[in-house]
Amino acid sequence: MIRVVVVEDHPVFAEGLLTLLSDLPGVEVAGMAGTGEAAVDLVDQVLPDVVLMDLRLPGMDGVAATAHIIARHPQVAVLALTMMSDDASVLAAIRAGARGYLLKEATPAEIVRSLEAVAAGQVVFSPATGTRVLSALTSQATGPRPLPELTDREREVLHLLATGLTNTAIAQRLFLSEKTVRNHVSNIFAKLGVSDRASAVARARDAGLGT
Repeated sequence: MIRVVVVEDHPVFAEGLLTLLSDLPGVEVAGMAGTGEAAVDLVDQVLPDVVLMDLRLPGMDGVAATAHIIARHPQVAVLALTMMSDDASVLAAIRAGARGYLLKEATPAEIVRSLEAVAAGQVVFSPATGTRVLSALTSQATGPRPLPELTDREREVLHLLATGLTNTAIAQRLFLSEKTVRNHVSNIFAKLGVSDRASAVARARDAGLGT
């Protein structure tokens, strides 16, 4: 029996997932949540095998919620199920600990197969994202690092700055305190020789971060 928690803030889609999963032999819906904060609390309570996680949620987003869940319960498999197919969202979810990434256009059969796969410890991607993600991960591992004067964490913070996130949102996304994020931003400014966010973002985009 695969016990699943569904995290989805869109009532119609959530109801559809509940109906689909409730009809499946060998699958039990252990609970539903509509926000990232509620998802973290629910997983603490019911300890499911798999969390079907939307990434775009009110308050704490799905990436931050995934990071919190995996930090507390590394045995829980998170399967991202979202409308967002851009590389940054996919990579952020995978870095946060998600074992798979499906688009909401996936068929019921694809959702079922992916649930079974991640519950068994496998990693799954939708056909639309898998090739791009593997390519991006490979290029990041083997290619020259942009802005080599920055640490990996500073580069990650700068990337999120360049995508328009506030310090608060970056802290949630990276599972850090706001004070730590402010310190990283100050270090980035000093290393890049800039004095404001706009100049730092311009440097990031010139280097291919945040695009």
